[in-house]
Amino acid sequence: MAAPHWRILIGAVSIAVVAAFAPPTHADDPGGVSAPGWAADSQQLTYPGMTVDHDVPVTMSDGIVLKANVYRPADDQGRAIETPFPTIVTMTPYTKLMSDLSAESKGAMAGQMGITPELVRSGYVEVVADVRGTGFSEGVWDVLGPREQADTLEVIDWAARQPFSDGRIGMSGASYLGITAVQAAAHRPPALKAILPIIPGSDLFRDIVGTGGAIGIGFMPMWLSIVNGTKWLPDLQALLQGRFDAKWLSDRLSDPATLLPQLFDALTVSDLSSLPPATVDLAGYSQWYRERQSDPTQITVPTFVIGGWHDIFAYSEPRIYNAIPLPPGQKQLVMGNGYHVTATADFGTPAGPPAVPALQRAWFDKWLKGIDNGIDGYGPVTLFQQGGGWTTADTFPRGGVNYERRYLTADSSGTAPHALADGSLSSAPPNAAAQLTVAPGVRGLCSRQASEGTAGLALILGSGCEWDSRFAEAEALTFTTPAAESPTALSGQMNLHLNTLLDATDGFWDVSVNDVAPDGTSTVISSGQLTAALRAVDPQRSSRSANGDYIEAYHPLDVTARDPQTPGVPTTLDIGLLATDAVIQPGHRLRIDIYAASIPRALPIGVTARDSGYRPQHIRLDPADPSFVNLPIQGRPGL
Repeated sequence: MAAPHWRILIGAVSIAVVAAFAPPTHADDPGGVSAPGWAADSQQLTYPGMTVDHDVPVTMSDGIVLKANVYRPADDQGRAIETPFPTIVTMTPYTKLMSDLSAESKGAMAGQMGITPELVRSGYVEVVADVRGTGFSEGVWDVLGPREQADTLEVIDWAARQPFSDGRIGMSGASYLGITAVQAAAHRPPALKAILPIIPGSDLFRDIVGTGGAIGIGFMPMWLSIVNGTKWLPDLQALLQGRFDAKWLSDRLSDPATLLPQLFDALTVSDLSSLPPATVDLAGYSQWYRERQSDPTQITVPTFVIGGWHDIFAYSEPRIYNAIPLPPGQKQLVMGNGYHVTATADFGTPAGPPAVPALQRAWFDKWLKGIDNGIDGYGPVTLFQQGGGWTTADTFPRGGVNYERRYLTADSSGTAPHALADGSLSSAPPNAAAQLTVAPGVRGLCSRQASEGTAGLALILGSGCEWDSRFAEAEALTFTTPAAESPTALSGQMNLHLNTLLDATDGFWDVSVNDVAPDGTSTVISSGQLTAALRAVDPQRSSRSANGDYIEAYHPLDVTARDPQTPGVPTTLDIGLLATDAVIQPGHRLRIDIYAASIPRALPIGVTARDSGYRPQHIRLDPADPSFVNLPIQGRPGL
């Protein structure tokens, strides 16, 4: 039966803001030779209707009752088909109301919030459950934590044993929903046979919560407010029928605003010793995050990862794919050029990858129904090459990559008169020493990093901020190469080795890598951040290229082990930059932008703000100890 209108109206409140900011995009990928067939298959529906059983109680091993919607194929009279079907399980913190609304959606969010009507009507059951402490489920919200992960495994087992299921379970969904799928697959529940996570994270602290040791202020307060707000929406139908769940209310009262007080304290309190352990855990990479970090090396079921270069989880998405110990085909990776709320906006267009519902249908038909439809031959790595278009590859990073240094010098490039400093990026170290100074500012509000850090919502400021950094570069030290003589492909992660000097004991660095067009437009293709006092490197978890330089300098980001800098003493640090795939076209240039702030991408925690005083920061361009970026160049460099 159709979802009641009151459910649709309440659900609309939850995603109206997200939907409003989805911009028009385009791509150049033909989608693969089999893609037209998948698109056609996704429209071939075996059953005329879909029915839903709302708020089915599922009791966990500790007695907490979760509520789940069960969507089943139906005949033309709206009656559920009694045949057992493969079943897709989704765990959501955004209330099942959003799933009801997404069932009506044909836009960019179709198939991502827990229910794909076309999939159900082609012979699948979908189970969408509110995670504990959210929606209509009892309990206290254990944000992606051990108890919530145990719940997911219990819901999978419950679904596999129901009469509507044939025992073969898949998982799919976007963002939090995708993260729960990756977590579950790493636990290897017997019934789970395939997953298709969309924009999932794995290392939540490095992804968005504590990027570079600073709080993701553009996303975290907004996101926590949305989930904490919607978890208070009552089950009006149960209330009207005299079935109101008093435990649901008592659980909400016991934890009315999960993590919001700790987030506020982490941002405002300048003395770590005065903070409770829960706040210290939130402010730095701790056991709390390790308990929530999935281990993709344990995944043994076919996995299709969809991500984006400018997604809030861009740090994790290629890593999830690469860590899974399965052959290409059984694992797939698609990396687009969008943000969190627009990651799949160009899917399903004539030039782009297949739409998400088509990929879901093909992937689950293959791995849950055994239909040989060629989906295992797609990709296996499908990448939007920034500066170019959609391409396919055997691996990411691509083969044939060699790492090369490009040094930061004070010599004017003649391309950035608008910037705070117009330096050069050169194949040779600087000839003379120089010192350049940059101060924190707020122009980052109009930047691609702002769009990234707000999950895409900053797009409301217009495409000028998204595609051109020149406004923000007025507060940046810039270093630009000569124009490329031939196409130069970059594929993989980059690292900036920076010789710094502070007037205080701490500071914050934000870096972007930009593609500069002949007309001067400066477009971010990668970025990274680091708090100076958290610059310590774990050599066991770091990686180096053949030239001995870091590909990734892994920072523990342990706030309890801060190492303040000595004011006035040069200190080198390494800033990891997000992996990317890009091509610098002839006539274009590569630019490094260095800032002392990244609002709203990240805001230093209170103790960093105290120690830094937001004072100006300096970099030293020293021939004896040069600063440089380690670039993953595929083939022969043209710059």
